[in-house]
Amino acid sequence: MSESSDLPLPSARSAPTVPYATYLRVYEPLAAFAEPERTHWADYARRGATPTAQDELRRSLSDLVRVPVVAVPAHESADAFTAVVDGVLLVCPWRTRLRGWLALQELVEWFPGPVLDAALPPSARRQAAEDYESWRERNPDARPWIRTGVWQVPLRWFVLVADGERDHVPGERLRYRTPMVQARRRLARALRTLRDAEGYGMLADGLVEVGSWLEEFHPRSMVELDYGGLLHALPAERLAADRSAADLAAGIAALRAGDAEGAAEVYEGLAERWRAVRERLFAN
Repeated sequence: MSESSDLPLPSARSAPTVPYATYLRVYEPLAAFAEPERTHWADYARRGATPTAQDELRRSLSDLVRVPVVAVPAHESADAFTAVVDGVLLVCPWRTRLRGWLALQELVEWFPGPVLDAALPPSARRQAAEDYESWRERNPDARPWIRTGVWQVPLRWFVLVADGERDHVPGERLRYRTPMVQARRRLARALRTLRDAEGYGMLADGLVEVGSWLEEFHPRSMVELDYGGLLHALPAERLAADRSAADLAAGIAALRAGDAEGAAEVYEGLAERWRAVRERLFAN
């Protein structure tokens, strides 16, 4: 029996209204934002706005059922996720419009033309591409605060966090939160180890790309890895037993100690477990 066979599809009655997406988020302190955005987020937090990831996705998905289809929102979101850590307000702007443009670029790489045409008319995609090019000329340094995985947590994300930071409330959340300085330190140390080993080039390249993204943010930020919609897709006992961050850390530690065989066993087992989850994207 394959590992993926114990991943039941939720019933229509119990299924959430959001995709099975995972998230890597950066929350920055108010000091990282220039005016007038800094005041906007301070006021936003004072109003007690507490939208969820499902709220954001519902708003985004509502555009896709309009006629004509809206591939990317016409205006940028003024919402954010917020957290208070040690008395400091941290903000993670949604930037839904920017992330929509970036997601469209990825869809072109993932799916053949006829499939894309059925989901989003070519005219809508062309208009979105033109709007993004024009916007990018005016905002060359813009970057998203949120990255998304579909039916997976990319293994490179686990390098940023530690098992002791795991926060699991069954049926509610499974996430890790860590200070930016720790995330960068772990990434740099892992990258040094992986570059000296054979067979881990893809993971090392992924870490370089994530590291470049993290460097764009305030050093006193917080990094959050959130299992998001997978909380509704994987059995509760499997989520409870999941220790992917600890497993990846053990594999890298084995590499650092010169145990290439032990590292390969850990890494291959971890990769296979997540491959089985990822293949659910193509289940019908």
